Amino acid sequence: MANTNIDRETLRELADEGNETALDRLADLADAAGDLGDLSGLLDEGSMRAGFLLTRRAVPSGDLRELQRISDAGYEEAGNELERLLQAPDDGHQD
Repeated sequence: MANTNIDRETLRELADEGNETALDRLADLADAAGDLGDLSGLLDEGSMRAGFLLTRRAVPSGDLRELQRISDAGYEEAGNELERLLQAPDDGHQD
């Protein structure tokens, strides 16, 4: 049976060599740990999985600035979600 307990260091080495699957695994580990800083860093490295995971966190909280940042980093779906939230009917609250 194959060893599925791959350590972070090995994943990082593979990701640094351009392995996108390893980058995705690092994003999943960061998400599971709630490490938003690490997720943001992975997005900056080009991880679309990190973009997905960050978007998934930003949408329910309505974090428009974070969605813009994620979109600017290259994850297109964040831009779509941002537009959807910006076009949603006003709920009558004024801030």
